[in-house]
Parts: sequence; structure tokens; C-alpha cells
Amino acid sequence: MCDYSLHNVLTRPAKVGDQLTTRDFGVGTRGFAAAENSGVAVCLRPGTELSFERNVRHGILGTFFRQSCEIPSQTAIFRQINLDRPNTHHDALEFSSGEVVLLTSLTEGQTATVLQLPADPISEGSAHAASGTEMATV
Repeated sequence: MCDYSLHNVLTRPAKVGDQLTTRDFGVGTRGFAAAENSGVAVCLRPGTELSFERNVRHGILGTFFRQSCEIPSQTAIFRQINLDRPNTHHDALEFSSGEVVLLTSLTEGQTATVLQLPADPISEGSAHAASGTEMATV
């Protein structure tokens, strides 16, 4: 998914092996840009696994300034949070420590690789077809 602020930006879905860079798209949010075109936002599905080049850096809004913090981790899983609040950012990364950070708070220029996409849900009909059994129709 791409955060609500990126709906007016050219997007494409993520693929395994994609090299992504954190970027400010100038529309009120940051996200992942495609390596082949920094103007294209790459949308991730919840459950996508990422590997960063270095420990992940993000900004925390302090009283008077944005303070940069580093998470001692180079892997994360993409999540969506606060879905009950429509006018807020939802795209986030969850780290092995359990810490969850909004994607829009990541500092620009960090590089990540898509390691794995979440499995596609299997419909009941295709599950039976794959197992060689047929669904009975009533």
C-alpha cells in the first residue's frame, strides 16, 4: 500500500529484489522510491520484508526540532497502523525489537532491498483445485 498522501504520485507495486530509497515526495509524506526512477513511489503490501544497507535512521519531533535516532536493526516488516484514523499516516515498519516506526519519519536517502513479499491469499476454490479435490455444488 502507499500512504494516503502518495495517491497523487506515480506508483508501482514492489517486487522481490527491488532496490528502494527513502524519499520525500513533496506531498507531505516520505516513502520508498524506485531505483530506476526516483519520482515513482513503490507501494508495499503489509508483511513485506525489507533489508536495509545500514541501521535505520528516523526523526522524532522534539519540542523545537526534529531529532534523529537510529534503530540498531537492518531488517523490518512493512505494516499498516492506525487504520481506524483515515487522515493520518498508516505506512510503518516493524523491527525485531517490536518497535514500530512510521515510514514517513525515516530520514531520506536510506537504501533497502525487498527480501520477501507476503503470500497471496488462496481462495477456497483454488485451494481445492491445487489439492486435487473438487468443491461440491449444491
